[in-house]
Amino acid sequence: MSKSPKTTQMQIRVSANEKTSIQRAAARAGMDMSAYVLAQVLSVPAAQFRDRVRDCAESASPRLALAELNSLLSDLVAGELRAAITAPPPPGLSPFLGNYIAAMVEYACAQRAVAIPEWTRSIAPLTEPVYGSELQSLRLYLLTNSPAPFCARNIFIDATLGDRV
Repeated sequence: MSKSPKTTQMQIRVSANEKTSIQRAAARAGMDMSAYVLAQVLSVPAAQFRDRVRDCAESASPRLALAELNSLLSDLVAGELRAAITAPPPPGLSPFLGNYIAAMVEYACAQRAVAIPEWTRSIAPLTEPVYGSELQSLRLYLLTNSPAPFCARNIFIDATLGDRV
């Protein structure tokens, strides 16, 4: 999105309910309404984030798609990250994918001092632990070395945002 001075105005007609919805979404994102609408319409990172999450949801084996999402989140600077993650992932993700994506977003936010989006809090942690390896001998290592956002969601991995295995 361009940072040039704003010299013109645009008006749109919306219903009272639509305006209320936009106001609530903007408040959840920590933005004013104009900034929120512009971020939704003009944000390339937001479109890329939506595309990567969709790829995760549509993949029979989402490891590669999660790696692509990892690469995207790793490359975004704070402002781009903030714009990219305003909208939640689509409904219908498996509990594992929802938690993994939420943990990746929370980890990226912590690295860049960006407020964690409200939608991550609506994803309940997994009830059963998931380990990044089937090897029993690695479980203690994974339990003690997994990043906090992943541990909080009952996911125990070694590699995190920006890392490659």
